[in-house]
Parts: sequence; C-alpha cells; structure tokens
Amino acid sequence: MLNQQLKQQNASYTITNASISGETTSGGLSRLPGILSNEKVDFLIVELGGNDGLRGFPPALIKNNLLQIITLAQAKNIPVAIIDVRIPPNYGPRYNQMFNNVFKQVASEKNIPLLPFFMENIAIKPEFMQSDGIHPNVKAQPTIVAFMAKQLSQLITEK
Repeated sequence: MLNQQLKQQNASYTITNASISGETTSGGLSRLPGILSNEKVDFLIVELGGNDGLRGFPPALIKNNLLQIITLAQAKNIPVAIIDVRIPPNYGPRYNQMFNNVFKQVASEKNIPLLPFFMENIAIKPEFMQSDGIHPNVKAQPTIVAFMAKQLSQLITEK
C-alpha cells in the first residue's frame, strides 16, 4: 500500500520490506549482511526490538544488536534511521523504562534520526487491533501508510 501511494505521489523511491514476522534484533542482525549484499539499499529504516521486548530480552542485548545493525549499514555508506518501539506496560515500569531508552540511546550514539512509534495512535483504538492486542489489523493499514509516508517524506527531504 505504501509503494502504491509513493507511486501516485511520483516519489523518487520505493520501499523494500525485508521484515519477517516475529523477527528479533538478533535475527535481523544475522540476516542483514545477506540483505545488503543482495539488494540495492539507498537508505535503511530499522524497526526491530518489539519481539525482543515481548520476550523479556535484556535491553543491553537489544541495544548492542541495533548498534551492530546500524554499524553494518553505515560501513557501506548507507544512511540509517530507527523507529521508536514500545511494548505493553505489563512488563513493569523498570523494564519498560530501560527498553524505551534503548531506541533514544541508539539514535543518539549513532547520530541517526529516531522516528516516532508508528503504533502510538493505533494501539489505543481496539477497532484497529488484532485480537492479540499487539498487532494492527487490516483497518489500521491506511493509517500506518499515511504515517509512514509522512515520515519518509521528511527523511528524504532532510537527506
């Protein structure tokens, strides 16, 4: 849907989604070298960590994996942005705070853009969520597309 909108707007780029459902930062890190060698990547947007958080992985591990992902891309002169990720509050305030800080720290340490959590205005609307309460449903897709198109437009303009 996002590529359809970008085409209608005569955008100078298309999106390749290399994600895998259930992916962790470790999985993304292990797959990234192959993706970078098999695809022409002009800009990398990293949206990983939610599944790590849902599994209670240590925030230090998540941060280290994200830093390595960004380092791999930057070594190939690929600009990177990271999307902020949140998890449900039932993991407790201490873990949630440490988890939430990972994305700000990574963006700051690597001096890359931190894009807002795309689910912020979706997760609060039950009609946009699957029965698991974590994943967006089909009705949410146009809202996600509009949000991401705006974020991408700002990124490309700043580049």
